[in-house]
Amino acid sequence: MRNSVMLIGRPGADPEMKTFNGNNKVSRFRLAVTESHRNANDEWVNETQWFTLVAWGKQAERVEKNVKKGLQVAVEGSLRNNEWTDDKGQRHSNTEVWINDLFLIDKVKD
Repeated sequence: MRNSVMLIGRPGADPEMKTFNGNNKVSRFRLAVTESHRNANDEWVNETQWFTLVAWGKQAERVEKNVKKGLQVAVEGSLRNNEWTDDKGQRHSNTEVWINDLFLIDKVKD
């Protein structure tokens, strides 16, 4: 069995970086992935889906240094489902992609 996902897209904003427990780091950003296909009228249409990506430790530092809004990146990672109940008793869930590897298609300009 395998939990693996590969995405190529563009971040909608610069990643958010957090440090906790001294110097453990986590980075989070949303990635837009656009696919083109022909519709029932034989016209090309674009459909964009958004994914939440999370990186930890050294990978988070790499994300912080290299990932910027609009620059194309490719990621390989795994899906993580999260469920929680808020203080009002409302149940919530989301799915994130935890990054295992990051490939920079567009480079950050110095």
